[in-house]
Amino acid sequence: MAIKVYKPTINSRRNMSVIDYSSLSKVAPEKSLLAPLNKKAGRNSYGRITVRHRGGGNRRKYRIIDFKRNKFDVEAIVKTIEYDPNRSAFIALIEYTDGEKAYILAPEGLKVGYKVVSGENADIKIGNALPLTHIPVGTFVHNIELYPGRGAQLARSAGNMAQLMARENGYALLRLPSNELRNVPETCMATIGQVSNPDHFNVKIGKAGRKRNMGWRPTVRGSVMNPNDHPHGGGEGKSPVGRPGPVTPWGKPALGYKTRKHKKQSDKLIVRRRNGK
Repeated sequence: MAIKVYKPTINSRRNMSVIDYSSLSKVAPEKSLLAPLNKKAGRNSYGRITVRHRGGGNRRKYRIIDFKRNKFDVEAIVKTIEYDPNRSAFIALIEYTDGEKAYILAPEGLKVGYKVVSGENADIKIGNALPLTHIPVGTFVHNIELYPGRGAQLARSAGNMAQLMARENGYALLRLPSNELRNVPETCMATIGQVSNPDHFNVKIGKAGRKRNMGWRPTVRGSVMNPNDHPHGGGEGKSPVGRPGPVTPWGKPALGYKTRKHKKQSDKLIVRRRNGK
């Protein structure tokens, strides 16, 4: 998918780019697979802001995605490749031979008219979903389950993919997009190929109004606040934070502080962390 760059007719156009959606199907989404998506605007049930900098944005409806791919050995044909406002990847509408329709994450290279299938006997081609035990070592996969039957949780955003490195003792060793090496039960399902829209990471927002359309409100630096509003605030002119390291508005360490729980049960499945340790 190419990136479209506009001529700088106005200041906000100068460093702005968008994805070229011309290759997507120009159809309305499947109504039976839509669900309402109410806005929370960063507020809790009392109306108080609990998540800062969120609010507004365009109205959206949720597309119900089949992350489990558990309709085995039933062939489906790709009807459309569509834009999804709720995720960075594109989605594909498939129709099974029995007439049932579903949305799946569209892998890169999947086109309208292609046939996809889930199950142990599926071919190793893009869009097909198989248990990791039936996928050859070295294959690139996405939409991977962490626990059998729970639904995919790994490698789901635009352009991501993981590589199957080995299989041993009932586990499959995966190299994740973060370069983390992790064991996953080999009975978990995974889809062949790379997630669509790999150019998503190269898009330049260009102007504040586009972020507002996405539901993001302005963010103010703590160093320009008053001391009663932020630990970084106060001082004459441009002052340093006055601490060994940056902190959140509530005094907790920020920018690199590890939040993962110590002695987490799944630690034994991580062979190498993304930081190489």
